[in-house]
Amino acid sequence: MTDPPPPSHAEALALEHRDGWPPELRLLLARYPREEWHNHANLGDMARFWLSRHAMFRELADLVQRVAQGFDAGEIAPTRFPGLIMPRLQFLLRQLALHHQIEDLHYFPLFRAAEARLARGFDVLEQDHHAIHAYMARVAETANALLHALAGADIARHARCGADHAAASRALIRGLLRHLDDEEDLIVPLILDRGEAALGVAHP
Repeated sequence: MTDPPPPSHAEALALEHRDGWPPELRLLLARYPREEWHNHANLGDMARFWLSRHAMFRELADLVQRVAQGFDAGEIAPTRFPGLIMPRLQFLLRQLALHHQIEDLHYFPLFRAAEARLARGFDVLEQDHHAIHAYMARVAETANALLHALAGADIARHARCGADHAAASRALIRGLLRHLDDEEDLIVPLILDRGEAALGVAHP
């Protein structure tokens, strides 16, 4: 039996395969490592707000995953599940969609224009958004299927739908966390290197 061929460069950068950026996209991160970000003079209001949104997404994602896994494990009663999951899930999905739209239409074009060596990274991040939206659709689909199942008395169906929803949530959270880390590793060093005003992203 022959070994499978190694993934292409594009496949290796796909969200489901990626484990951080390759060296050619880490050139500014090497100059501005994470431990120096928050004390840097060029970390302005835009970057701080943007990072706070990412922190919110991480917190919400963790809550959504814990609720989904708790139900799947039998730790959350069916009567409690809808009230625990739906407000958090709806808010997360709605805010993610808006956040990605702003990045794709406003921030990424400015960042590409500012540093051509990182353009490939922004292309990858845009593809991430498409992948994450597919994960989001699957999470919403499985959550709705579970809610419909809970309206009936078929315990086996409850379990199947709960397992499907937990798996969809895990896939979303895994992809989202990878994306948030990589997005920060590409964008924050660029902001620190050039400054928000020079990049055209400073808050008025």
